[in-house]
Amino acid sequence: MSANTEAAVPATSAMQASPVRQGRMVRLWADVKRNKVSYLFLAPFLLLFTFFTIIPIFMSVGLSFTYYNILEAPKFIGLSNYKLLFVDDDIFLKAIGITLKFAFITGPLGYAMAFLLAWLISQIPVKYRFFYTLCFYTPSITSAVAMSVVWLYLFAGDRKGLLNYYAMKLGLIDEPYLFLQNVDSIVPVIIIVSLWMSMGVGFLAFLAGLQNVPKDLYEAGAIDGIRYRWQELIYITVPAVKPQLLFGAVLQVVSSLTVFDVSIQLVGLPSPLYAGHTILTHLYDYAFIKFEMGYASAIAVVLFAMMIGLNRVIFKLLGRD
Repeated sequence: MSANTEAAVPATSAMQASPVRQGRMVRLWADVKRNKVSYLFLAPFLLLFTFFTIIPIFMSVGLSFTYYNILEAPKFIGLSNYKLLFVDDDIFLKAIGITLKFAFITGPLGYAMAFLLAWLISQIPVKYRFFYTLCFYTPSITSAVAMSVVWLYLFAGDRKGLLNYYAMKLGLIDEPYLFLQNVDSIVPVIIIVSLWMSMGVGFLAFLAGLQNVPKDLYEAGAIDGIRYRWQELIYITVPAVKPQLLFGAVLQVVSSLTVFDVSIQLVGLPSPLYAGHTILTHLYDYAFIKFEMGYASAIAVVLFAMMIGLNRVIFKLLGRD
């Protein structure tokens, strides 16, 4: 084949591809015009999502390759921030371990608790559901500052702390235990408080989904031989609320990886020997205390990548349909 013929092949391919792209754009524009009312309703959300989510993500990725201290213009330094994160920053590596430990404990436990409590509430009479829903949902909408007052009293490291008072009164310990200063008990305390506050939007989504499962499915199941509640739960309820399960799982991953307020209010910043130091706490330290925005952006990008990875796993498990 001659050189002219070989050169003509890519040109022909490009000419063929161009009408295809143009055809797709024409079809897209025709779809927009046909459904313009729907797109107008979507426009406010799309604008807000673009300006407050999409653009900040790209800006954060860009700033992660720079040195930026707010006062001076960003200076490009390549991968230096990431090298510092994973090679020289021992506190960040420790924060990753603490965050993953926290996520792998509170994530599944909080998820299971939210679903089981929602399922139990859906089994009681309707007139009592609002009261129980309010009781379990209230901690999640109460500020961490307000909740920390109760938990600080419970875990206080002196004789007036509720746990220490009763433990010493029963003769279990001889002197007060420093729950919030001992490096071995800091993470368990944060986990307990976070689980208490984990009945949030995911819990409400589970409850709404469970209350909208068609009754016909249960009647058909009874005809087919289902006799027990746990059989209904496994074979009917769980498949029927799969969209809510996916939604709750995504929320649980995000909340478990972004623990911050509880840790700050209970053990301070920095925590004793950085025992309660999470990735988001590390990000806050560099962004709003040290004002190293380039380095903080690199931390944010790593946290974002972890969220995306875990969410992809969840979508593979629960999002097949």
